Amino acid sequence: MQRPFVVLEERSARWDDARPMEEQPDWPLHAAFMDSAAAAGFVALGGPLEGTRRVILVVRAEDGSNVLQRLAADPWIRNGLLVVKNCWPWTIRLGSLD
Repeated sequence: MQRPFVVLEERSARWDDARPMEEQPDWPLHAAFMDSAAAAGFVALGGPLEGTRRVILVVRAEDGSNVLQRLAADPWIRNGLLVVKNCWPWTIRLGSLD
């Protein structure tokens, strides 16, 4: 059974702060990966935290290892621009992801 997880990712030293997100290496591949993950229902919400080097994702998965396995295919994880810092199961008490 799938449940929600919150994932914290962080931009690595490979990230070029002088360039916008869309000009980072492999942007089209990363964007396509994330769009596909959202269309498949894996990623429910996601985006950078303004003023930080961090990204938050809310995903649906069976368990934490499944989350990490699926995110390992992200071109920005593979090329080292992003690093998964942590992944937590999330019990939603208010609102819904449906």
